[in-house]
Amino acid sequence: MEAKSDSDGSSDEENEEAYEGDEGITVDFEGRNPIDPDLDGIKQLLGQLFVKAHIDLTELAGVVVAQNYVGSVLKQAYNDADDDEEDEDTDMGDPCQVVFGVTTVINLANKQELACVRQLKKMIFEKAEKYATELVLQQFREALEGGSKTTGLLLNERFINIPAAVCVPMCENLLSEMERARSKGMPFTFDYYLMIVKYYQQAADGDKPAEILYSNDEEEYFIKDSCASFDYSVQKETTTALAGQWQKKDAELQPFRKVLLIEASKLPSIVSSIKSLVSSVTNK
Repeated sequence: MEAKSDSDGSSDEENEEAYEGDEGITVDFEGRNPIDPDLDGIKQLLGQLFVKAHIDLTELAGVVVAQNYVGSVLKQAYNDADDDEEDEDTDMGDPCQVVFGVTTVINLANKQELACVRQLKKMIFEKAEKYATELVLQQFREALEGGSKTTGLLLNERFINIPAAVCVPMCENLLSEMERARSKGMPFTFDYYLMIVKYYQQAADGDKPAEILYSNDEEEYFIKDSCASFDYSVQKETTTALAGQWQKKDAELQPFRKVLLIEASKLPSIVSSIKSLVSSVTNK
């Protein structure tokens, strides 16, 4: 699977030059069940989503690892033969420690006693009260506090520049694992999914409208099928407009978050739409 990677200069002088074009490297990725050594990597990914939020990300990452029968982490693929080349003391026998992405769902009703879940809900409602309409705020209250609905936190986070193609098997696997968990009586039946999308906006320039750039291209499909949403800026919480090295002619992109409420029944069709998109791009 091909992923684009920014090139790093070897000196300050080189870094002053504008980055021209893009360079690609070929990397094979695979989804795996989370294990204990993945906790820090998962926490790092959650940190880029919940930037400087007052949420216990260590606890939240721990939930992802603890329910490793549902959800996957994205890692660089390797052959079983590679294990022979590793030292015997390598943690869990895994030579590829970097977590490039995570896709999973957490039952917020079932985990409501956890501090991280309480903190997450507090943050959502603080933002919603400030940026959402009254109708949207009420929809979020019914989904997260009403008591009659079960909502899952849907996480679909990865490093920038990893293509949308990886999302398809990760999400398909998540759907299969949730179905298997439900068949065993486990609490993975949802009415809604709560999802937070990262995007960047370039200010309008004359007749040119504001341009929106999603960190994960496929998340536009989640937005289209959401039943309620609101946006808030994280510009004050970030030190740079967008991570990576960009051409000097590019205008600064302001970082935002879009909070979505998605009817759970729509997730399979969303994944199917993303699969069709990826297939059409691949076959061009």
